Amino acid sequence: MTQYFVNALYLLGALVAMEFVAWAAHKYIMHGWGWAWHRSHHEPGEGVLEKNDLYAVVFAGLSIVLIAYGAVDHGPTYWIGLGMTLYGFLYFLVHDGLVHKRWPLRYIPRSGYLKRLYQAHRLHHAVRGRDGCVSFGFLLAPPISVLREQLRDNVRNGRATLSEGREERSQMTRARP
Repeated sequence: MTQYFVNALYLLGALVAMEFVAWAAHKYIMHGWGWAWHRSHHEPGEGVLEKNDLYAVVFAGLSIVLIAYGAVDHGPTYWIGLGMTLYGFLYFLVHDGLVHKRWPLRYIPRSGYLKRLYQAHRLHHAVRGRDGCVSFGFLLAPPISVLREQLRDNVRNGRATLSEGREERSQMTRARP
């Protein structure tokens, strides 16, 4: 019984840790030296796949190696790899499916947690290019009011340029009391 609990902790710990790993990778790698792959995600695409999907392949490869290494004795690496895989599945559902509509479910959340994730990621894509973006997490997001203020500051201070069509909406947003 104790080993089941320990294994569950490894799995859940990896799942939670992956949000922070993904946040750091997104902010410092994808919007840094790895922009060559990630750029495809911030520009209009025409195909089913984009170069940015290579990041999913890298993370999947790492989790497969961990699972394979731990499969012999179901040691910690097995459960850590499974936690990473579960995170990848949730990423696929929320980010690729819900936010970017890369699969046929056309649901737009109107309230709660999913609405916050949806809006946070839309604000992440509100700027041109890689600089000045806000909200780098995938399953956790700060309050939308905080992200909007960060985005306004980034635009005001010249760290970001809004995407086409966002300028007009930004003018309307600033006019609100």
